[in-house]
Amino acid sequence: MLRRLSSLATLLVVMALAAPATAPAASTSGAGADAVVVVSGDVVVERGETVEGVFLASGDARIAGRVDGDVIVLSGDVLVSGRIDGDLFTAAGTARLLPSAEVTGDVQYGDEHPRVALDARVHGDVGKQDWPDVGGLVGLLGGFLVWLAISLSMLALGALLLLIAPRAADTIEARSRDKAGPTIAIGVAILIVLPVLAVIAAVTLVGLPLAAGILLALLPLGAVAYVASAYAFGRRVVPPPRRRMLSLLAGLAVLRLAALVPILGALVGIAALIFGLGLLGAAIGAARKPAEPAPARSPDS
Repeated sequence: MLRRLSSLATLLVVMALAAPATAPAASTSGAGADAVVVVSGDVVVERGETVEGVFLASGDARIAGRVDGDVIVLSGDVLVSGRIDGDLFTAAGTARLLPSAEVTGDVQYGDEHPRVALDARVHGDVGKQDWPDVGGLVGLLGGFLVWLAISLSMLALGALLLLIAPRAADTIEARSRDKAGPTIAIGVAILIVLPVLAVIAAVTLVGLPLAAGILLALLPLGAVAYVASAYAFGRRVVPPPRRRMLSLLAGLAVLRLAALVPILGALVGIAALIFGLGLLGAAIGAARKPAEPAPARSPDS
């Protein structure tokens, strides 16, 4: 039993790593359905429906129909009013068996004792399994999935920017070779001024749309600034004439790995945001300067 649970838990962990998106509530349809495997969301087996098994990492399950196999929930509650031809296991949650419930196997739990109605039928044993703190594991997996989603989003954004504006990326990177002090000062100023402008605009009714626009622009602007810092840093690690994408990957890899370290990751992220805002501001300021006129050529030249 424990070996089978460990294998199924491993399956759920692998699926969680492979599917960063959160799944909505899953409802079975029709008889003879395959096993239901959900990383995050609720599972409902309606009355009159049959599935081959229910394996749920995070969410609640309601079994009103029939399950021809095991029901395993790592983090969440289970309500059973139908039939389970197998074992029922809850790691971090509570199982409730209503009077019409029937479980042909064992009812095992890792945290809270199941609530079994007097008329409910359990053919096997009801007992506690020595199971690790799955709640902490699910939280750790959730944090990793968020980190992975942000990393992939930053990579996609950086690749898009390099595709549509490669010269602009080089111009921004060139600003990073100037003195760092003015660049950081520009970044801090932008980080302070924009929210202050939004607050000032929100004071008046007429300025509310402007305030909303500024606040909505902060998130994409921050993402672009973060990517700009990653590209500038990566260009130092993988300098020209290497491909720009390799530089972006190198810079992002360093920043995103640092983000996994508590406290240090937050400090590195803030530093990258400020420096990136400074790079953007410096690049915009340099672009606004008029080009120097070409030297006049003498008639004899």
